[in-house]
Amino acid sequence: MIRFDNSYARLPSGFFTRTAPTPVRDPKLIALNRPLAESLGLDADWLSGAEGLRMLSGNAMPEGAEPIAQAYAGHQFGGFSPQLGDGRAILLGEIRAPDGKRYDLQLKGAGPTPFSRRGDGRAWLGPVLREYLVSEFMAAFGLPTTRALAAVSTGEIVVREMPYPGAILTRVASSHIRVGTFEFYAARGDHERLKLLADHVIARHYPEVGSALGLLEAVIRAQAATIAQWMALGFIHGVMNTDNMSVSGETIDYGPCAFMDGYHPDMVFSSIDQTGRYAWSEQPNIAVWNLAQLASCLVPLMGEDADKAVDAATRAVHDFPAIYQKQWLLRFGAKIGLTEASEKDRPLIERLLDLMAASRADFTRTFAGLSDGTAASEFKDPAGFLAWQQDWQKRLASEADPQAVMARANPRRIPRNHRIEEVISAARDGNFAPFHKLDEALRAPREPRADWDEFSLAPTSEQVVHRTFCGT
Repeated sequence: MIRFDNSYARLPSGFFTRTAPTPVRDPKLIALNRPLAESLGLDADWLSGAEGLRMLSGNAMPEGAEPIAQAYAGHQFGGFSPQLGDGRAILLGEIRAPDGKRYDLQLKGAGPTPFSRRGDGRAWLGPVLREYLVSEFMAAFGLPTTRALAAVSTGEIVVREMPYPGAILTRVASSHIRVGTFEFYAARGDHERLKLLADHVIARHYPEVGSALGLLEAVIRAQAATIAQWMALGFIHGVMNTDNMSVSGETIDYGPCAFMDGYHPDMVFSSIDQTGRYAWSEQPNIAVWNLAQLASCLVPLMGEDADKAVDAATRAVHDFPAIYQKQWLLRFGAKIGLTEASEKDRPLIERLLDLMAASRADFTRTFAGLSDGTAASEFKDPAGFLAWQQDWQKRLASEADPQAVMARANPRRIPRNHRIEEVISAARDGNFAPFHKLDEALRAPREPRADWDEFSLAPTSEQVVHRTFCGT
């Protein structure tokens, strides 16, 4: 029922290991993303039936699947690990959607692989539901992201700091190739496979470019756009290691991710980020750092003159801030109703952010409240905001339809951390109704509906989540 066309599995040895998922005892379908399945040209009824469930749980592989675990390296919190790889994810194969685009189908939590490093290769229910909800919200809001096709409970227990119910996520991506994939071959001086990888990525993601330098420049542009959109949503990835940065520009690996409630630029949620390396405000800087690692990998493919290659790669990476700032102005300008914000609008935007930081004003509610006149209520002392508002309204006088611009740029609801924790808590007791209700609401993040108003509320002091966890 699925027609596979597995280009990555046709690459030579060394790019992956052939690894079958480990069957589970009693799989049950928690959720099937029918709209995504249909957009991919997949039969949702088949996927939700007995045969589909066997595939989604890893208990049986359909004809044409070639399950593999991909090899990659990575800088993790700045320290280089020469071999990481898919330790709990198995790529079943690739499909072509009706629009001709190629997508990976991957099982996350499908059992151990040669890259598991003594791990069990499993996932527990909490991280699976978190990634499902957050990635589908991101897609609904128009961000480049991996997608969640299905979530399945395994009927087995996964032991972390305590026993948890096991689950498997079926993830869809335009590819799972990372900066760390390039680092794997560069660290070994394997320029032959490095060239094969670059050619594969160009053909798959950036056919308009014709060189390694062009590939680097394309990835830089893609990442600049994605990071700017993260920032405009108050999203904190939490673990921006090079093995968690996709060369396609898609957001990947939703581990200890979080969305800000009260705004502060130094906000950190990830329990493993002890120094704030991946704080909200640091994300553009870390993107530059990661892209510099990619540039170093690609230099050997940029011609025989090493000095010229290094200079060209360096210039490309140094272009990131200007590209990113243009995207930042576009996104934050739209959040305050500006169709095309320019540099002269930057002080107005930054003044608002400074006021928000001083009051820890709710990030999402403040921007959404600009449209309906409720933003002032998010500030402890609204006097500063009201003064800003006068200047803002003068600026809006030259805009044709600022309300429409803000409506597109500002969600009414986001996957708030406390709501996700409530969903996970209920699911551990076998109640998936809160999950399905929140999933439905997050798929229409701009839509006003009274029965979804609860998801627009900021957490009470008792509900605030201060730390998020990987779940590995």
